[in-house]
Order: sequence, then C-alpha cells, then structure tokens
Amino acid sequence: MARLAEAFPLPWSHYVLLFSLRSDEAIGFYHAEALRGGWSVRQLKRQIESQFYERTALSKNKATMLQAGRETLPDDIVRVEEQVKDPLVLEFLGLKDEYSESDLEEALIRHLEAFLLELGGDFAFVGRQRRLRIDDEWFRVDLVFFHRSLRCLVLIDLKLGTFTHTDAGQMNVYLNYAREHWTQHDENPPVGVILCAAKGKALARYATAGLENKMLVSKYLTALPNEKVLADEIDKTRRALEKQGMVS
Repeated sequence: MARLAEAFPLPWSHYVLLFSLRSDEAIGFYHAEALRGGWSVRQLKRQIESQFYERTALSKNKATMLQAGRETLPDDIVRVEEQVKDPLVLEFLGLKDEYSESDLEEALIRHLEAFLLELGGDFAFVGRQRRLRIDDEWFRVDLVFFHRSLRCLVLIDLKLGTFTHTDAGQMNVYLNYAREHWTQHDENPPVGVILCAAKGKALARYATAGLENKMLVSKYLTALPNEKVLADEIDKTRRALEKQGMVS
C-alpha cells in the first residue's frame, strides 16, 4: 500500500478507507477508480459501502459499471441504485440444492444480522409477510425495511426463479398501496426491490421504466466466485476501455 500511495498519491483520508478493505484486489480497484473518477473521500466511502467493486466484478456489463463509476456527483446526493446492491451475496444462508421461497425467507430471517450487513448499514428491519387487503383479496409483502438515508420504506419480494414482467406489476401494486397506507407524512415514497435468482437486464429495464414508483430488480447469489478470477476480468475490461479511449 505504501508503494501504491507513493506512486499514485491520493489524500491521506482516502488511504484510511483503503486500509480497511479485506483484499489486495479490492484495494487496487478502489485506488484506481478513485484516481480516474476524482472521487472525494465521501464518494469513495459511499462506493465501498455499496460494494461497487463486488457489483462490478459480478456484473455481465463491466464496461457500463466502470463508466458509471466515473461520474462525479455532489457528496450529499444519495441514489437508490447505489443503496441497493446488485447482486446480493447470500453465502451465509448455507442453502444448497433445492429450496423453496419460504425456505429462503426463513433463512434470511434466521440470519437477519448477516442479511442487514449485506444490505448495508442504513437498512432497518420493519417486518415480514406484511399483509395488505385490496378489495376482497389479501396479499403479503415478503420483507419490509426502512432506509435511513433515503428516508423511505423498502419492500422486498423474493423470487426463486428468473424475473418476469408480472413480478414488476405485482410489486407496483404493493408500492402504490404502501405509499397510500404505510408511508408517514415526513417520509419519501417507498422503493421496491425484486430479489430473484436470475434476470434479463433488458426485460428488467423495460418492465420497470416509466413507472411512478421506484423499483429495482436485483439478483442474489448463494456463493461468490473466485475473487482473483473476478479481479482479472475487471482488469481485462478496463484495458479494453482504455484502448478504445473510453477511460483514461
């Protein structure tokens, strides 16, 4: 790290954050991206807390992630996309082979502390299987959280399979109801997260775009691939972008 700081200096406050990281690969990634993006220490902290490295490593479109990371934003702006990770790594659940949605939910509640750590420090647990009645029919929202920075409820719907457009329609109903009946006067409109085993990026974008409610589709992984392999893939993408003149 000392050699890295000498060759490519950042303010010392940045290195305090970098020293806290768990791997050389993560340190090298955040150091390089902080230099390229001109991140302030608050932006670096926000990127680390949102697991930008892990999300980039696991993304199928690493080039888009790296380019988005270069956008310089005011320190006080909090974006929903940065607060909700995609994907979420749920290795701690210990789920193997076949399991049901109720098994997934039970495991998340059983390991609630670890799940909250994976979600991020600003999430607070509100409840599970929150009931709502529309006309003469009852519905249930799998998990409900509150996000302190966003100042809103976060509704999570668990899906075992691949995301479908009907999942977005169902979540939109939940969000409309929650905004009218569950949101307090000093809170922002609720955000929906559909947590699924797989998703098509184009379908997720078309299904959630243009809606009044903010909705995100995130994948979950029950095991994390080899970190060295992921780091090598990021380096390969970065070199390709540099050749194209898309990053410096």
